[in-house]
Amino acid sequence: MRQRPRDDSRGILDPARLLREVRFRRYLPAEPLREWVEHYWLIDWALGAPFQQRLVPHPAVNVVFQRNDPGAHDPSAHDPSAHDPSTGDGRVPEIGEVAGVGRDLFRITLTGTGRVCGVQFRPGGFHPFWRRSIAELTGRRLPLPTGRLARPGFEVCAGTDDERRRALDATLTAWAPEPDPATEEAIRLAEAIRTDRTVLRVNEFAGRYDVPVRRLQRLFLDHVGVGPKWVIRRYRLQEAVEQAAGGPLNWADLAADLGYSDQAHLVRDFTAVAGVSPAAYARSVH
Repeated sequence: MRQRPRDDSRGILDPARLLREVRFRRYLPAEPLREWVEHYWLIDWALGAPFQQRLVPHPAVNVVFQRNDPGAHDPSAHDPSAHDPSTGDGRVPEIGEVAGVGRDLFRITLTGTGRVCGVQFRPGGFHPFWRRSIAELTGRRLPLPTGRLARPGFEVCAGTDDERRRALDATLTAWAPEPDPATEEAIRLAEAIRTDRTVLRVNEFAGRYDVPVRRLQRLFLDHVGVGPKWVIRRYRLQEAVEQAAGGPLNWADLAADLGYSDQAHLVRDFTAVAGVSPAAYARSVH
């Protein structure tokens, strides 16, 4: 069991700028939740000018609680008109949502002051909480249902970091997740794809773990929300983004290492997922 959260910047475009503009940190959940939850992530900001952050989403579900002071803006969040616009004392209420696996580049613009408390689940790890196919969430952001998933009037983003972590622990524990073998298998296989960069083809991966390809595809769609081919490609592209931020690269060699037939295919996929070409991204970061 991990004793500290990941410290990489996978999926974050221009992570150095993010750390200059906002206060960002990660924490592990309570130990009983760690088999399903990757980490908690907290962000606080007090900005004099709008700041846009771009992310290449992980193949993972996030549950997000956000509280903005007047002037903060999240253009990609669900329709705020569906919620009471104030608490009655002028405070803007906390908004909670479930964010399924995002296929496209994610952009968020922050202004003013605010804070976010997020839960990044391990790929496959949200299934015991949702109890239905995770594919129904893919590409969607939905308000947290009241009752089973969210308690009216309960605020997660209030208080110190320790208080926010305990509130997240209490919220997730109240959902009463139960272990099941299929979830464990999906998490284990997705983790193998993430950590082993030699995984490049679904057929080879399925053979290595003695899982029929069709069963592997059904397992990933139901528990992760996307197919194994998509997961493999997304993790390899995140690796390319991270390496581009680290310094000059031989893109032809990297394309071969990541399983692409040629450099042009890597450039095309990189541009599609990051919104800019590899060369343009490297120049912007450096």
